[in-house]
Amino acid sequence: MAKLGVLTFHRCINYGSFWQALCLVQGLRSLGAQPVVLDHRSDRISRAEWRCALQPLLPARTARPDISLYASKIRKFLNAFASFPLSAAFALEEPLAPEDCDLVVVGSDEVWNLRHPWYGGVPLFYGEGLSAKRIVSYAATFGSHPAANGLESYWADKLQKFHAISVRDENSRIIIERALGREAVLVLDPCLQFPETIPTRRSVADRRPYVAVYGHSFPLWFQHEVCRSAESRSLPLVSIGYRNDWADEQWLDGGPYEFAGFIAGAEAVATNFFHGCVFALLNAKPFVCALSDYRSNKICDLTRLVGAQRHVMSQKTPPADYETILGEAPDQAIADRLADLRRQSRNYLTDALN
Repeated sequence: MAKLGVLTFHRCINYGSFWQALCLVQGLRSLGAQPVVLDHRSDRISRAEWRCALQPLLPARTARPDISLYASKIRKFLNAFASFPLSAAFALEEPLAPEDCDLVVVGSDEVWNLRHPWYGGVPLFYGEGLSAKRIVSYAATFGSHPAANGLESYWADKLQKFHAISVRDENSRIIIERALGREAVLVLDPCLQFPETIPTRRSVADRRPYVAVYGHSFPLWFQHEVCRSAESRSLPLVSIGYRNDWADEQWLDGGPYEFAGFIAGAEAVATNFFHGCVFALLNAKPFVCALSDYRSNKICDLTRLVGAQRHVMSQKTPPADYETILGEAPDQAIADRLADLRRQSRNYLTDALN
């Protein structure tokens, strides 16, 4: 059997990063492969990751009582990382090749985002140093790097070595098409492609009904309308992973498995994170989202891809729309579109594996 490596962001203190990595690994297994996650390590990146996890709202400093809760969240992630089938560890910046593989799948996540605060511009994610016979991408993205800025030939030349390229958003598809003159297949994020990997039971069985809040630094107009809508239905707002003082309750130390159950058990979801939308979609939960500078490419393209644009709110959105959208499951047309995209994504992966 061919030896398969997955190269992604597998040690981020971030619910979406954790689940996209685990879902891709489990999904590849369901297709008959035996993948390992290429276990790159970097003290520089670990320090940046943990600093961000402890101080997620900078420049606002984390209050002292919250530090221990964020530290508890980090420990839960570190324990969860043990569930990955890992290769031998190697240094991210080390030019020597990591574990030899017949095939390496790069992605998903923002592996090509040159604006990522600590992973941006690491050549390994562009294939440099990989000695595999074949390199393909799955649901890779340039994240907040806009297509209008193009891609320097230095990076484009590296991607030309990929045998097949798939991306998870239109922004990334355009960059590949313009810079490489190649077609990139649009595929689903692994969480949407392989939802059977994710537990769907509630994290807290006796918690009363609630609206899940996931993200941080929400605009005031969004906070106001979500609060008003939740209050009209007598539902508390519960924030997971990050402090949002406008929510009724805070659950700062939720781990990745608790996060999955928390979204599955929510009445509705309010988010400004890409995977907040993804988890709302895969659980067919009513949801509203707000755009931010860093995540607007990803969220706009995801909602366009699946036909969920009405869930993206703006300052001009009428208040009545919040009550309607937060009170109804997503349209059946979205589920139908996801089913089509799953077939397309599976075909891509099957071809890539063979």
